[in-house]
Amino acid sequence: MTHRVARRGPCVAVVDNYDSFTYNLVHYLAELGARPEVHRNDAVTPGDLAGYDRLVVSPGPCSPAEAGVSLDAVRALSGRLPILGVCLGHQCVVAAFGGRVVRTRPLHGKTSAIHHDDSGVLAGLPRPFTATRYHSLAADPAAIPAELRVTASADDGTVMAVRHRDHPTYGVQFHPESVLSPDGRRIVANFLQEDSDA
Repeated sequence: MTHRVARRGPCVAVVDNYDSFTYNLVHYLAELGARPEVHRNDAVTPGDLAGYDRLVVSPGPCSPAEAGVSLDAVRALSGRLPILGVCLGHQCVVAAFGGRVVRTRPLHGKTSAIHHDDSGVLAGLPRPFTATRYHSLAADPAAIPAELRVTASADDGTVMAVRHRDHPTYGVQFHPESVLSPDGRRIVANFLQEDSDA
């Protein structure tokens, strides 16, 4: 099932992991001038997504292994187009490069201070900034793949963001599209400004 939103700007494939937050991300993308096209995670292949300008992997209620095309899409397309994974999508980025995703204390609608390095999609944000967390899984900080760099964490030590060392593949554990994440729109805007070879 594909839904198109007609706008100018980069064409962004959004993998929907059957999550209610997906269309908040779509709204931000369209509002910022992109042309998002939504694909359910069980109705598309990595090859179908390869022709887009960017890829967003949405939040969802499962683990990376259960997220349909999400994990394979990150593996296949990282380095070919900019990728932003959100919550489950972030976990897919970590898992795609061999990192471990582990169970954590469930957090649903909790705001946290996010401490970051002011790079990539986090450039220009307050240090720290406040963002909303909805998750019961997280990247194991002791098992981050060598290809990825941790760019943000919470006070409790949870990895809150990663980026690939060589190209624009990003993951954020928090929800930038939540109304309780006041700087979230800037994160999406930063992602849309990324060059594919950055």
